[in-house]
Amino acid sequence: MLDFNDAPPQRDEAETAAGQLDREPLRARLLADLPAFLQWVFPQGKLRGRKFHVGNLHGDPGDSLEIELQGTKAGVGYDHATGESGDVFEFLARREGLDSQRDFRQVLLAAERWLGSDGRALAPPAKPKKMLPVDELGPHTAKWDYWSADGQLLACVYRYDPPTGKEYRPRDVVRGVAGAPPIRPLYNLPGIAAAEDVIGVEGEQCAQVLIDKSVCATTLMGGANAPIDKTDFAPLAGKGLLLWPDKDPAGWAYAERFAQAALSAGARACAILIPPEDKPPKWDVADAIAEGFDWRAFLREGPRQAITLDSSAPAGVPCYSLGQLLDDDSPLPPDLIAPRVMTQAGLLVLGGAPKVGKSDFLLAWLTHMAAGVTFLGMRPSRPLRVFYLQAEVQYHYLRERAQALRLPASGLAAARANFVATPQLRLILNDNGLTRIIPAVTRAFPGQTVDLIAIDPIRNVFDGGEAGGENDNAAMLFFLSQRVDRLREAVNPEAGIILAHHTRKLGKKQFEEDPFQALAGAGALRGYYTTGMLLFRPDEGQNERQVLYELRNGPAIPSKTIDKLQGEWREVLPGGRLVMREHGQRLDAERLRKREVILQLLYDEAAQGRCYTPNQFAEAFEGKAGLGAARTINERLSVLATKGYVKYFRNPDAYGLAPLSRSKYGYLCVEDMVLHRPGQAVDLDTGEVSVVAAPIKPTDYKCPRTGALLPVENPDIWIYQEDLDACTPTPSTTPE
Repeated sequence: MLDFNDAPPQRDEAETAAGQLDREPLRARLLADLPAFLQWVFPQGKLRGRKFHVGNLHGDPGDSLEIELQGTKAGVGYDHATGESGDVFEFLARREGLDSQRDFRQVLLAAERWLGSDGRALAPPAKPKKMLPVDELGPHTAKWDYWSADGQLLACVYRYDPPTGKEYRPRDVVRGVAGAPPIRPLYNLPGIAAAEDVIGVEGEQCAQVLIDKSVCATTLMGGANAPIDKTDFAPLAGKGLLLWPDKDPAGWAYAERFAQAALSAGARACAILIPPEDKPPKWDVADAIAEGFDWRAFLREGPRQAITLDSSAPAGVPCYSLGQLLDDDSPLPPDLIAPRVMTQAGLLVLGGAPKVGKSDFLLAWLTHMAAGVTFLGMRPSRPLRVFYLQAEVQYHYLRERAQALRLPASGLAAARANFVATPQLRLILNDNGLTRIIPAVTRAFPGQTVDLIAIDPIRNVFDGGEAGGENDNAAMLFFLSQRVDRLREAVNPEAGIILAHHTRKLGKKQFEEDPFQALAGAGALRGYYTTGMLLFRPDEGQNERQVLYELRNGPAIPSKTIDKLQGEWREVLPGGRLVMREHGQRLDAERLRKREVILQLLYDEAAQGRCYTPNQFAEAFEGKAGLGAARTINERLSVLATKGYVKYFRNPDAYGLAPLSRSKYGYLCVEDMVLHRPGQAVDLDTGEVSVVAAPIKPTDYKCPRTGALLPVENPDIWIYQEDLDACTPTPSTTPE
């Protein structure tokens, strides 16, 4: 017998919600009983020394999520598999199915409920909810059968509605025991076997509602808490899967885990529907049908996020031996913006102090990329489709800047269609923000995929979870991995990302030693980006800016001094003088000199019996005749081949040369080149060996438009691309 008459007065929840909840005292009280709290939130986690381990923020079994129990970081966890992080409030929010930012008041209320209204921590249960014995549940209120594809009953799930709240109890029919089967089947296997496309939902009730409407639907046994590793997803191989999640963070997380498991099992394609913003929390397909929502149109046309297989999953980790790497002579993927400024799926950070002109510079750069036009030496591979998510300039001023742009007439038409910008957005790039941005990017280029996504600036849309602001490395890592990468994966995994970010002040010596440390959150950013760019004024009294580059891949790019003159960003010489025509003429003269030197060397070396592949020639003449480094020589050879000054022959046996082993193109040759080789005859009086002169005929040339190696049609006629361009009215005519 328990007497509750002397219990302290209980506060009404509405009264508590109306009052001021103080975050830090609640945090301190949770940390005071941290092990018990974590065991309650994550029943499948384990205490190991000074840390608590569990599979992830959803509470799955495992040890990837590591939570500190002591010290200044007590209660803070980091998932080493996904990069997610969080604190005690984030853990509690996930357990309650809440958004830790939008629903933070409800999270605090949940924390207070767990702690007890009198401030004393309640003894947490071993599981989130005590399971009543079956004989105390009363009669079941619903039952769902799990059948095999050939009609054998495998398992049943019963629903009960006791006063303590609904409960679900599975039964393994094959083994004849209570509990779920060791390997859980998907719901509606007969329907899945006969269908090409399947709708995935959360819970048997939602699945059955769709099945009753003649739609093939399925769910996982156990709903949002279903163990992925104990479910057989093989029946989804070759199927198209569309997931309709419950409208809450737990529902979206369930859908993402469902999608990854289905793709790993061989699903043909997978996407997650984005619930409408005006629907209440926990809204699902059963609610939609009950309220008369046009659910069929939503299935056909509703906004969705395409899901691709996570390449970071352990099963998909690629490994290559040194031999494989050395023997792979396939061409590198083309740069989105050359030279190596933006590679496919690259991330570029453009940093600069306030008022240095980052947004103006970025707008000019992006529109040139959309036009397919080179900008300050940065060359797009083609006219790129660009989405400019900017959160700083209002529409009218964005329009004013756009109308002041000076784009070449040849690229204006492409830029008009390829460049899409937002007016000043007032949103945070959290889960809700992503559900707004992803459909906008998709709609911007119907039937096509975006190539570049620019976010300007980071600070206006930043979401670092519970870790902190953009100056905190953990928060920045969360933003990059859980926000930026998720945006890219949803719209085009190969798209490039450009982030505009502010810099902090460094001392002169620090700046000279490593200027990129000026980027706020530099540790996380520099470990993540493929390219860094800094725009700054060396002298605050001058208009000139400098652009510095830091490339993760490829050779270094020299810094540039630039200025905006007559509406155009132009490269200038130090001191403000424009890079004048005489400077260009000097460069042209140097290029002409190198061309003549290379052509003459190839001709003279052949007269001595020596021929070269491009790499052999570059290595043999590195630092000679003023040709520069091997890389520079290779670049000049590539240009000369494109213009037709250099061609190739791939039949070395016809000239007594060594066979080709690893050269992509073959041996180099120039017009009228003659190879002199020792003959068979010997002069008996002098002992001299006769010399055989063999004119070299090209077999292949480099296509100036694609770079592909094509066969020469008539080896006796040497054609230069410049001559062909001068006499050919249409660019579509194939040379030679």
